[in-house]
Amino acid sequence: MSIKKLEDGRYEVDIRPAGRNGKRVRRKFYKKQEAIAFEKYLIANHSSNEWQKKLKDKRRLSELAEIWWKYNGKNNAHAEHRKRELNRVINLMGDPVVSTINKSTLTHYCYERISTGVKPSTINRELVNLRGALSFLISAGLLVSENPLKDFKKLKEDVPEMSYLTSAEVDKLLCSLQGDNYRLAVFCLSTGARWSEARKAKYEHIVHNKVTFYQTKSGKKRTVPLSPRVIEIVTDSRDSLLFPDASYLKFRESLKSAKPNIPKGQATHIMRHTFGTHFMLKGGNILTLQKILGHAKIEQTMTYAHFAPDYLEDAIRLNPLSDKDDFSDQN
Repeated sequence: MSIKKLEDGRYEVDIRPAGRNGKRVRRKFYKKQEAIAFEKYLIANHSSNEWQKKLKDKRRLSELAEIWWKYNGKNNAHAEHRKRELNRVINLMGDPVVSTINKSTLTHYCYERISTGVKPSTINRELVNLRGALSFLISAGLLVSENPLKDFKKLKEDVPEMSYLTSAEVDKLLCSLQGDNYRLAVFCLSTGARWSEARKAKYEHIVHNKVTFYQTKSGKKRTVPLSPRVIEIVTDSRDSLLFPDASYLKFRESLKSAKPNIPKGQATHIMRHTFGTHFMLKGGNILTLQKILGHAKIEQTMTYAHFAPDYLEDAIRLNPLSDKDDFSDQN
């Protein structure tokens, strides 16, 4: 019997939950119910061997990356890009054994990357990519370990400069474009779509004067209304992809011609910023803009809030003294 009553009135649990050759566990309790509960816990959880020293995984990150690619990575959006980024991080780390990665390893990696001029935002994306791959392996039972990056705190990033096209620059851009590049520009400026989302848009995605984006950055579909005029321009007798002949390079050249000082790294994304900015300048609602752009968090959309004509003016109109005629100093 694994539970016995002692002479002092306590109850002792004496059990080998993994069998006769397994580790022996003994513990004493003042109440029999507590002893029974502990015994049941040990029996139910003996396979996890919480009281035994856990074996360390000796595989290197490169081997785990291949497993991730086989079972998950190659099925993701932008799969090849993620694979290249993951392999680059592994090489820069020196392809360590996964069990040797700790805070010191990550601190050294971040320092080495920053010292070569790499931006904190880039380093954050690299390590988040690695953390995601390891998380999949753990959840799929392909890696028995805690994620060594689970407590990784992102480096503080500089707030990037956000630029947009003025009305005059929009006119200049549209005048310089032709064919599918022109139609795609009209589409992005009317919906706030990313370049990648617009390139994947199909004629069949437009129903009842609304376009639905299916292959989005967040993986969640979203629907945006279109005016009849915009639909007329972007469809143009298409029966499959709306903009099959759009050229990213030519489009980017036209953008730089219309606005030479576009911040580095924005390029076609300035079309999305232009939509958000003009939406707020014309009195749009920030929550509506969040839904249109498909932002998961309102903080992302709040970068456009200061463009609203009455931004912060409610501090004057809605404060607790706004309805009082006289609140002069009474002292």
